[in-house]
Amino acid sequence: MTASNTARAGAPESRRGWLLAAIQRQAQPVTTAQAARLYAASPWPSSGRNTTRKDLRSLVARGDLAATDTARGRTYTPRKDHAR
Repeated sequence: MTASNTARAGAPESRRGWLLAAIQRQAQPVTTAQAARLYAASPWPSSGRNTTRKDLRSLVARGDLAATDTARGRTYTPRKDHAR
């Protein structure tokens, strides 16, 4: 079974698109650990922490997320000024 077969109807089919949509539904900024837990409940449950970091960096580079360094580590929030 492929990831596209397990994706819900109307849901983004790419792994990074799925992560972005999941982060956009969160009320608070998301850490790398929280993003990894989101992936655990996704069509890509075996995505590891390193993949999560790469995907978060990519979403920041594309302008979809903003990264902020805090006392508890880096957090990620959707950029409100960047609509896809």
